[in-house]
Amino acid sequence: MRETGGPPWSGGAPGAAERGRFFALTRAWAAGLIVLFISEYVQVTYYYETFADIERLESFGGRLLLVHLPNAVCVALAAWIAGRLHREPFRDSLPRHLAAVFAVPLFAEVVTIVMHWGRASLEGFLMSCVVVVVGAVTGYAVDRLQEGER
Repeated sequence: MRETGGPPWSGGAPGAAERGRFFALTRAWAAGLIVLFISEYVQVTYYYETFADIERLESFGGRLLLVHLPNAVCVALAAWIAGRLHREPFRDSLPRHLAAVFAVPLFAEVVTIVMHWGRASLEGFLMSCVVVVVGAVTGYAVDRLQEGER
């Protein structure tokens, strides 16, 4: 019977541990991106069309409730899913787990800045950064809380 070398992270084949780490991160990032795209699509398609109008978006409170808080929820959900799907034993490494959780929100923020570079106000830029930080930290905190329950 041929020896398979075990799982990729067990060190059975040369370079298998590195490939295992990379694919664990890739899987977490892919899941986070998919969740972010779906949740943002639902938010823009259903939530904005139902509740957002020009009068409500004129005030800071209206923008906060109709734009920024729902975006923070979407980012938190994406970060949480990315953290949950970053598999063991790779999630035990704090730098790798932080990369798995925070890469998707950071990528989303960079894309948002690039797309709205010429049109964004200072308030929009700052609130976008705050939303990403709050959402990503919330997603990470929920992931760590669930990790403690195991």
